[in-house]
Amino acid sequence: MTTVQAERATPPEGPGRPPAAAWRRTVTAPARQLAAVADALRTAPRRPLLLAGALALVSLLAYALVRHAVGTSMVDMIVYRAEGEAVANGHDLYALRVTQWNLPATYPPFAAMLFVPTTWFGIPFLRVAITAGNLLLLATLAHLSFKLVGWPRRDLRPIGVLLVTGLGVWLEPVFTNLRYGQINLALACLILWDLTRPDSARSKGLAIGIAAGIKLTPGLFAVYLLITGRVRAALVAGATFVGTFLIGALLLPDATQGFWTKYLYDSSRVGSTVIVDNQSLRGLIARLMHTPDPGLPATVLGALVAVAGLAVAVWAHRSARWSPRADAWSVCTALVTAVLISPISWTHHWVWCVPVLVLLAAEAAHERSRPAAVRRLRWRVIFALTLLGFLSFAMWIVPHKGELDLTLPWYSQFPAGVYPLLGLCFLAVAALRVRSRRRAAGAPLVRVPAPRSGVDGLGSTGPQKAPAAR
Repeated sequence: MTTVQAERATPPEGPGRPPAAAWRRTVTAPARQLAAVADALRTAPRRPLLLAGALALVSLLAYALVRHAVGTSMVDMIVYRAEGEAVANGHDLYALRVTQWNLPATYPPFAAMLFVPTTWFGIPFLRVAITAGNLLLLATLAHLSFKLVGWPRRDLRPIGVLLVTGLGVWLEPVFTNLRYGQINLALACLILWDLTRPDSARSKGLAIGIAAGIKLTPGLFAVYLLITGRVRAALVAGATFVGTFLIGALLLPDATQGFWTKYLYDSSRVGSTVIVDNQSLRGLIARLMHTPDPGLPATVLGALVAVAGLAVAVWAHRSARWSPRADAWSVCTALVTAVLISPISWTHHWVWCVPVLVLLAAEAAHERSRPAAVRRLRWRVIFALTLLGFLSFAMWIVPHKGELDLTLPWYSQFPAGVYPLLGLCFLAVAALRVRSRRRAAGAPLVRVPAPRSGVDGLGSTGPQKAPAAR
């Protein structure tokens, strides 16, 4: 919005009119968000915006046809609805079994309480509503990813959001989220929204705490906030998580006791570690060892990757003064580490491919903008290979019916574990990038003070500038 537009939008102060600040407070948050979206669409280049919208629409129509052809049971949505019914009717939450696969409830009681509103509607309506909601969440995740990376320039971001929303449905993690009616896009938006908020925000960490209360693994991001110096945000996340536990304990005491003393530790309720659906490091090792329980080797590797991944995330965070997009690399490294080290990371948990791909696209665009004499192909190659991996559906091509997951030959191991292998490569690339940027700037490789929290929400002291030597 221009200065003139802002002046016209603000009512003059005077007798009978509230002060400008008070007037702005009367506008609801949803209205402000809609106004911001409308303003962004007005400022975007018209022709590219229309072309992106047309391409997105064609892609979504094609997706609808494919979805109808392959069938979408939205089985996880049915489980969530059954959990909400159990809470609403006072039934035993963790005794339920639904669908032909006899799926149980696996989330904390707090999550089941949030699913109660799904019981107000029939399943046919929910299929449409949850699909539409997930597409809106995909658009939100795209917006937050662009904000995290700081690319492209603001007037082009609506075009990027349209393209990611329309074409992103073909990314296997997103496709599977939509097919199953999963909640991972909602959790991703909660986490990334919190991580891109100003560090000065007193409630920063609240959304991460809520996400951890729904599904425990987002708790790792409270640790990430802590080790990168955002202590208050980490404490807010922890306190919020405790609050979700107390709500569950107060309203569903028996279910809370059962979950935290018994069902949380019953891995058979979640699923088999060895199947190709599981794209965690533990699943990769289980298939390599041809065993359903990889035991100590997988535990040791997971611990090493956790330490290394978080160390690289902190290292990147502390390199913001010398390196553009350093904080985006820090956040994406933490995101990838989280899905790598989780014992079970189904393919649809890898929706973090969206911010990762946006970050790599930004690096590729910067590389392409350099003079031809010093231009290289590395980032464009890395982006293309990563995009291909998430578009490939490779794990589903591998024969895996019945017990075949336990006997995969060596040449099937790469497509069967494509996501953890891509994740490990991403961590290595992140570490090499931090190292090269520090060297190019003549900065020490390790010993530097952490940057003070700024107003950009990513912990930097201000606009990130590339070193002159790069």
